[in-house]
Amino acid sequence: MGTLFRILLYAPGEPEARGAATAAFERIEELDQRLSDYRSDSELMRACRKASERPVIVSRDLFLVLENALHFSRLSGGAFDITVKPLVELWRRARQTKQLPNAQAIAGARERVGYRKVLLNPMTRSVRLRTEGVKLDLGGIAKGYAADEALKTLEEHGIQRALIDAGGDLRLGEPPPGKNGWTVTLENAHLADAAAEQQFVLHNTAIATSSDAYQFVEIDGIRYSHIVDPATGLGMRDARMVTVLASDAMTADALATTLSVLAPEKGLELVRKIQGVEARVVRHSGGKREYFASRNFPP
Repeated sequence: MGTLFRILLYAPGEPEARGAATAAFERIEELDQRLSDYRSDSELMRACRKASERPVIVSRDLFLVLENALHFSRLSGGAFDITVKPLVELWRRARQTKQLPNAQAIAGARERVGYRKVLLNPMTRSVRLRTEGVKLDLGGIAKGYAADEALKTLEEHGIQRALIDAGGDLRLGEPPPGKNGWTVTLENAHLADAAAEQQFVLHNTAIATSSDAYQFVEIDGIRYSHIVDPATGLGMRDARMVTVLASDAMTADALATTLSVLAPEKGLELVRKIQGVEARVVRHSGGKREYFASRNFPP
């Protein structure tokens, strides 16, 4: 899925550790083959090529992730949108060439973007795309699902004390022996003072972060993020770091992306509607730093 997965675990002995870790990585590889847009032969990419012509029956994993993706799209009014890939591709090129996409290119890409173009049929477990050329990108949700499934696989092998790191999105099981939880250090690359680092002690939960500290382009004095607003087709212009705590990594992953697009106040309003979720947004705009946090986010 274009990132590095890492597993930390505690086991009675090396054979148990190796067996469980191997099974978990095999599950991650299986999901990479199904959900990744970095592989032209993945199940997701094969479905994209056919689903505008006819409904395509897909695996339970892919259907479940698509169902959840559309749930977060509806919940966020389209701020989370797995069809945004045509716009993302334009802004990837913009970061390489240091040139803004022209208005015609953005308009053309936007015609192929919109979560309502994805139709799911639970009875047949199939997906249909309303428009030819729609491209699906599960980068904002699939890593979280894979982390959840990796931990579940470890638990099936008798391993309870484990941490799954899916490119910075963490799924945490029972604490290490003798500890209250896993110590997670959150760094904010936008900040240069003591507030740049925060520690959490967590277990049986998930934490995801989204930041544009390293992926952006500056053109004519304006900073554009790699995170694209589906509503405008433009890269976000305020620098943000979003942190989400949730009971599962798929939810944390999707909401971290969502809150990177929504206005912070609207994002936190959305968070308040979802049980067991807390979030913080640090926004940098016009030389100012602003903090927005849900009620029970750790201070």
